[in-house]
Amino acid sequence: MLSVYSYIRNKFLKYSDRSRDALINIVLSLASKAISILSSLLVVPLTISYVNPTQYGIWLALSSIIAWISFFDLGLGNGFRNKFTEAKAKGEMELTRQYVSTTFFAIGAIVAVVFLVMLVINFFVNWSDILNIDQSYSAELGNIFLILSAFFCLSMVSKLSGTLLTADQKVGVASLVEGGGQLASLIAIYVLTKATIGSLTHLALYFAGVPCVVWMLFSIILFALPAYRDLTPRFSNVRLKLIRNILGLGLQFFIIYLCLIVIFQMLNIVISRELGPDAVTEYNIAYKYFNVLNNVIIIILTPFWSAFTDAYAKRDYVWMKGTVRKLEKLWVITSIGCLLMFVLSQPFYKLWVGTDVNVSYSLSLAVAIYFIVTNLGNTYMYVINGIGTIRLQLVTYAAFAIFAWPLMVWASNNFGIVGIIMIPSVVMVVQAALGKIQLRRLINNTAYGIWAQ
Repeated sequence: MLSVYSYIRNKFLKYSDRSRDALINIVLSLASKAISILSSLLVVPLTISYVNPTQYGIWLALSSIIAWISFFDLGLGNGFRNKFTEAKAKGEMELTRQYVSTTFFAIGAIVAVVFLVMLVINFFVNWSDILNIDQSYSAELGNIFLILSAFFCLSMVSKLSGTLLTADQKVGVASLVEGGGQLASLIAIYVLTKATIGSLTHLALYFAGVPCVVWMLFSIILFALPAYRDLTPRFSNVRLKLIRNILGLGLQFFIIYLCLIVIFQMLNIVISRELGPDAVTEYNIAYKYFNVLNNVIIIILTPFWSAFTDAYAKRDYVWMKGTVRKLEKLWVITSIGCLLMFVLSQPFYKLWVGTDVNVSYSLSLAVAIYFIVTNLGNTYMYVINGIGTIRLQLVTYAAFAIFAWPLMVWASNNFGIVGIIMIPSVVMVVQAALGKIQLRRLINNTAYGIWAQ
């Protein structure tokens, strides 16, 4: 037993401090993600049985619209993440305190405005018309929209504590909190199914509310700890001039995320309008199944975002080159795993959701391919995001976003739901190819023009 311990210890100690931090974060994140994945899988049959497949499809479509609120921080969250890590790498601790307070203040102000806008939108919009469903749902959907808007806005502020931990290269702890929130939500929904009759309003209240409360409580605890007490947001540390520094990078992230909404988040809306809410449910069953593997690779990639910010600030090109090669090997392994999941998909669906929802082989294959190319794109994008040279991503996504909606409608008319999924898959293939070229140039210090912006 001692020799095994010594072997593992020696293997662990051979890594650099940056790599060890990333490894610790990956282990913690994998543990928390196991909880999240299990919660995500169990909550699907619970919610379908609590309402019904059609109502569940409506819930997913409306939830995807509300989720867009999280993009309206104008990219400040990701801009803060990079600027905080860069300032700490250079030993500028007073600047890190100012970045924390300024970001909390700025996003709090944005959230207040966004929520007011959502109130106005909800007053004028008929959600039954937007989702192309029966008018009998109109009043309830309006209430659900307000509930989800309120909790998503509160979450945007409270989750900044998680962004702070991620920027401080402690993403594993942030992941544990996220997993705890999802587990608490699962427990709440289970109690809901036993204590009440099916209600989309109750589902919205507990599904969105419980994780938000968990994050708010964690934020209070975090800034009470000695290690982070000095970083507690204070108006005296707010520096409005720093917003420009954060937005210089953050606004580019914001535009990218707007494009991602059009290209990726519109899927549920297009499917609902063109093929009906039942098709949304079928797609999301396949999506959640294959997303299990995607979650694993995101867990591994996430610590390297801030690690590459630190490495690039210190010009540690040797570490960056070696790490990229390892991440590319990881993608090959996960791609094989994704194909294996496709082979096992049909029996798993029957075991998971029974016979209430039928997901075709063609849909499963399309979603599997989508995640394979998405994982490749993310392998390069996460690293490049850490470096902060994201102008090429912005241009690429913007070019595709302009034509995304008509392309998806055309693909739906000609190839059905599989055609719709083909569009974002093509986007990620292009982005992966450009990302590989850009990253090689950055690490070799030969990038110029848009490749270095």
